[in-house]
Amino acid sequence: MEPIKRWAAGDELPAIVKQPVTHTQLVRYAGASGDFNPIHTVVSVAQQAGLGDVIAHGMLIMGFAGQAICTWFPRKDLRRFKVRFAAMTRPGEQIVVSGKVVERITVGGEPRLLCNVAASNQDGETKLKGEFEVAWRERAE
Repeated sequence: MEPIKRWAAGDELPAIVKQPVTHTQLVRYAGASGDFNPIHTVVSVAQQAGLGDVIAHGMLIMGFAGQAICTWFPRKDLRRFKVRFAAMTRPGEQIVVSGKVVERITVGGEPRLLCNVAASNQDGETKLKGEFEVAWRERAE
């Protein structure tokens, strides 16, 4: 029988390390998301806009955070997820998503965990910070 996981405030969630962001990935994400703003895919347009190079879609980085959350907890238990973007991401940067349990809460009679999530690059530059809530009950992992 699996041990019961008992989350507590301050518990760190295992970091998720993504592969470096590629220009090809940005073009594919543009197609998948429908966000064809050329600052994400066309270097000359990004340079003319003063960005120096193309930048990743913020929602791509948020997607990395969402992927991490669904690695840590079952997707069906996710109740709330919000982020604030902090810095642009460029091709070649490697994103690391980390999380931490903040506290146990109850919302509408449902026990939940309130957690923080953050995405940073390999140099520790924060790309986004956010929080999420997941339904939680003591159970075998």
